[in-house]
Amino acid sequence: MSLNPWGLACAGQGCAGHACGSRAGPHIAQTYWVNGPVVVPRESRRSRRKSKRTTTLWLVSGEILITAGILLGLFWVWYLFINDWIHASSQTQASVEVSEAWEDDVFDGVVKIPHPQGLSIDPPTVEAVEAGEPFAILYVPRFGPDYQRTIAGGVDLATVLNDSRFGVGHYDESSLLGELGNFAIAGHRTSFGAAFADIAELVPGDTMYIETDAGWYSYVFRNLDYVLPTTVEVLLPVPRQPGVEPTERFLTLTSCHPRFSDAERIIAYAVYEAWYPRGNGPPADIAQVGKRTT
Repeated sequence: MSLNPWGLACAGQGCAGHACGSRAGPHIAQTYWVNGPVVVPRESRRSRRKSKRTTTLWLVSGEILITAGILLGLFWVWYLFINDWIHASSQTQASVEVSEAWEDDVFDGVVKIPHPQGLSIDPPTVEAVEAGEPFAILYVPRFGPDYQRTIAGGVDLATVLNDSRFGVGHYDESSLLGELGNFAIAGHRTSFGAAFADIAELVPGDTMYIETDAGWYSYVFRNLDYVLPTTVEVLLPVPRQPGVEPTERFLTLTSCHPRFSDAERIIAYAVYEAWYPRGNGPPADIAQVGKRTT
């Protein structure tokens, strides 16, 4: 055996210069001289190539998942917040236009009382309307100083609850507005304007108002209730009391509960308090809502 001048032994014959073409065993591919001979097994090279392909695949998959996550997050931000804001603004403006049209067309030029008192009398009854037809406007000061939404006939998602003009719908099977019984309405708690987003914030004694072309109905909030979606008894003339004849006028608001889920329903009950004829002007609580002036 001859001594290799680069400091490492070459275990075979036929070595010449800086290269050795001998095969020491089945796993040795070839000997390279880089400051001495470097022996690279074939299996090691294959393992490195496979490892590199696997690493690249994981990196690409990770980038795709991260990108998809970002896009999904942006979609939900748009859907739950930006889309809500756009719909809410549109629904508010639509209700302002309806209210102004009633002011201009029905009682144009009438001098209104600066701070009218509600009348404890039987209010007029509003006739039933076609599905998707607007007929009233809801005001809830607890929901914000500028809160107002148009109420349309029916609770169809596409034409009423999701519509950028309305957001609140009347259950056809419930009582008519103004008659003895239960006037029940529905609205989203999230998305499409979220008309009833703050329903859980109502406090007993809060006042709600409903405007029609003839004037304003005022109601006082009593309490909240939480029920399953199948508890349709909340729409009865006397809520959750089958067979009982109504002696009062109720206002019932329904929405999904909890937020971002439809597992249950949150119900808000209110009772009629007073009637404000349009000729006397709006109640003081909502006199400045929208573009209305006294």
